[in-house]
Amino acid sequence: MIHETLEDFAAELPPMRAIAGLDLGDKTIGVAVSDRLLSVATPITTIRRKKFTLDAQALAALLKEREIGGIILGLPRNMDGSEGPRCQSTRAFARNFRQVLEIPTAFWDERLSTVAAERALLEADASRRKRAEVIDHVAAGYILQGALDRLRHMRGAS
Repeated sequence: MIHETLEDFAAELPPMRAIAGLDLGDKTIGVAVSDRLLSVATPITTIRRKKFTLDAQALAALLKEREIGGIILGLPRNMDGSEGPRCQSTRAFARNFRQVLEIPTAFWDERLSTVAAERALLEADASRRKRAEVIDHVAAGYILQGALDRLRHMRGAS
Protein backbone atom coordinates (compact mmCIF):
# COMPACT_ATOMS: atom_id res chain seq x y z
CA MET A 1 0.00 0.00 0.00
CA ILE A 2 1.14 3.57 -0.68
CA HIS A 3 0.99 5.80 2.39
CA GLU A 4 0.95 9.57 2.59
CA THR A 5 2.06 9.59 6.23
CA LEU A 6 4.98 7.91 7.92
CA GLU A 7 2.67 6.89 10.78
CA ASP A 8 0.50 4.78 8.46
CA PHE A 9 3.61 3.38 6.77
CA ALA A 10 5.15 2.39 10.13
CA ALA A 11 1.94 0.59 11.16
CA GLU A 12 2.16 -1.66 8.10
CA LEU A 13 5.88 -2.51 8.30
CA PRO A 14 6.72 -6.12 9.10
CA PRO A 15 8.87 -6.48 12.24
CA MET A 16 12.65 -6.81 11.99
CA ARG A 17 12.82 -6.06 8.27
CA ALA A 18 15.01 -3.41 6.71
CA ILE A 19 13.55 -0.63 4.57
CA ALA A 20 14.93 0.93 1.40
CA GLY A 21 15.22 4.57 0.43
CA LEU A 22 15.03 5.57 -3.22
CA ASP A 23 16.17 8.73 -4.95
CA LEU A 24 14.41 8.67 -8.33
CA GLY A 25 16.06 10.61 -11.12
CA ASP A 26 15.45 10.75 -14.83
CA LYS A 27 18.53 8.64 -15.56
CA THR A 28 19.17 6.79 -12.31
CA ILE A 29 17.61 5.37 -9.15
CA GLY A 30 19.77 5.76 -6.07
CA VAL A 31 19.21 3.01 -3.50
CA ALA A 32 20.01 2.92 0.21
CA VAL A 33 18.96 0.36 2.80
CA SER A 34 18.55 0.38 6.56
CA ASP A 35 19.57 -2.17 9.11
CA ARG A 36 16.84 -4.40 10.57
CA LEU A 37 16.55 -2.16 13.65
CA LEU A 38 15.70 0.81 11.42
CA SER A 39 18.45 3.00 12.80
CA VAL A 40 21.11 3.52 10.11
CA ALA A 41 20.83 4.11 6.36
CA THR A 42 23.57 2.77 4.09
CA PRO A 43 23.84 3.83 0.44
CA ILE A 44 24.31 0.69 -1.66
CA THR A 45 23.89 1.18 -5.40
CA THR A 46 22.63 3.22 -8.30
CA ILE A 47 20.42 1.61 -10.92
CA ARG A 48 20.86 3.11 -14.40
CA ARG A 49 17.36 3.66 -15.78
CA LYS A 50 16.42 2.12 -19.10
CA LYS A 51 12.65 1.69 -19.20
CA PHE A 52 10.19 1.17 -16.41
CA THR A 53 9.78 -2.59 -16.83
CA LEU A 54 13.53 -3.25 -16.65
CA ASP A 55 14.04 -0.72 -13.85
CA ALA A 56 11.22 -2.26 -11.81
CA GLN A 57 12.54 -5.79 -12.31
CA ALA A 58 16.06 -4.79 -11.19
CA LEU A 59 14.71 -2.92 -8.18
CA ALA A 60 12.30 -5.72 -7.19
CA ALA A 61 15.11 -8.30 -7.40
CA LEU A 62 17.33 -6.16 -5.17
CA LEU A 63 14.55 -5.59 -2.62
CA LYS A 64 13.65 -9.30 -2.49
CA GLU A 65 17.29 -10.35 -2.18
CA ARG A 66 17.77 -8.04 0.81
CA GLU A 67 14.38 -8.96 2.35
CA ILE A 68 13.24 -5.33 2.39
CA GLY A 69 9.99 -4.69 4.25
CA GLY A 70 9.13 -1.22 2.93
CA ILE A 71 10.20 1.61 0.63
CA ILE A 72 10.70 5.31 1.28
CA LEU A 73 10.57 7.31 -1.94
CA GLY A 74 12.13 10.75 -2.03
CA LEU A 75 9.42 13.24 -3.03
CA PRO A 76 11.06 16.16 -4.86
CA ARG A 77 8.86 19.03 -3.72
CA ASN A 78 9.53 22.56 -4.90
CA MET A 79 11.26 24.84 -2.40
CA ASP A 80 7.89 26.44 -1.54
CA GLY A 81 6.51 22.99 -0.64
CA SER A 82 4.32 22.64 -3.71
CA GLU A 83 4.36 19.60 -5.96
CA GLY A 84 5.44 19.89 -9.57
CA PRO A 85 5.97 17.47 -12.46
CA ARG A 86 8.79 15.59 -10.71
CA CYS A 87 6.49 14.79 -7.76
CA GLN A 88 3.83 13.55 -10.17
CA SER A 89 6.44 11.34 -11.82
CA THR A 90 7.51 9.93 -8.44
CA ARG A 91 3.91 9.21 -7.44
CA ALA A 92 3.32 7.50 -10.81
CA PHE A 93 6.44 5.37 -10.29
CA ALA A 94 5.10 4.30 -6.87
CA ARG A 95 1.70 3.36 -8.33
CA ASN A 96 3.28 1.44 -11.22
CA PHE A 97 5.88 -0.28 -9.05
CA ARG A 98 3.12 -1.49 -6.74
CA GLN A 99 1.91 -3.66 -9.65
CA VAL A 100 5.36 -5.31 -9.74
CA LEU A 101 5.94 -5.70 -5.99
CA GLU A 102 3.34 -5.24 -3.27
CA ILE A 103 5.32 -3.57 -0.49
CA PRO A 104 4.51 -0.76 1.98
CA THR A 105 5.60 2.52 0.42
CA ALA A 106 5.77 6.08 1.75
CA PHE A 107 7.12 9.40 0.58
CA TRP A 108 9.72 11.61 2.26
CA ASP A 109 10.33 15.25 1.42
CA GLU A 110 13.70 15.16 -0.28
CA ARG A 111 14.32 18.87 -0.69
CA LEU A 112 18.05 19.54 -0.53
CA SER A 113 19.03 15.86 -0.09
CA THR A 114 21.22 15.96 -3.19
CA VAL A 115 22.76 19.24 -2.02
CA ALA A 116 23.55 17.65 1.37
CA ALA A 117 25.01 14.56 -0.32
CA GLU A 118 27.15 16.72 -2.62
CA ARG A 119 28.41 18.74 0.34
CA ALA A 120 29.32 15.57 2.27
CA LEU A 121 31.19 14.18 -0.73
CA LEU A 122 33.06 17.45 -1.19
CA GLU A 123 34.02 17.42 2.49
CA ALA A 124 35.25 13.85 2.03
CA ASP A 125 37.41 15.20 -0.83
CA ALA A 126 35.80 12.86 -3.38
CA SER A 127 36.88 13.52 -6.95
CA ARG A 128 34.35 14.90 -9.42
CA ARG A 129 34.22 11.51 -11.14
CA LYS A 130 33.66 9.65 -7.85
CA ARG A 131 30.94 12.13 -6.82
CA ALA A 132 29.14 11.55 -10.12
CA GLU A 133 29.25 7.78 -9.54
CA VAL A 134 27.85 7.81 -6.00
CA ILE A 135 25.76 10.99 -5.64
CA ASP A 136 22.42 9.27 -6.31
CA HIS A 137 22.73 6.50 -3.75
CA VAL A 138 24.30 8.87 -1.22
CA ALA A 139 21.25 11.13 -1.69
CA ALA A 140 19.04 8.05 -1.19
CA GLY A 141 20.90 7.51 2.09
CA TYR A 142 20.05 11.05 3.21
CA ILE A 143 16.40 10.51 2.29
CA LEU A 144 16.22 7.20 4.14
CA GLN A 145 18.10 8.48 7.20
CA GLY A 146 15.64 11.37 7.54
CA ALA A 147 12.72 8.93 7.51
CA LEU A 148 14.49 6.56 9.95
CA ASP A 149 15.13 9.45 12.35
CA ARG A 150 11.45 10.39 12.18
CA LEU A 151 10.38 6.77 12.76
CA ARG A 152 12.70 6.55 15.79
CA HIS A 153 11.25 9.81 17.14
CA MET A 154 7.71 8.45 16.64
CA ARG A 155 8.55 5.25 18.53
CA GLY A 156 10.06 7.26 21.39
CA ALA A 157 7.00 9.50 21.64
CA SER A 158 4.52 6.64 21.94
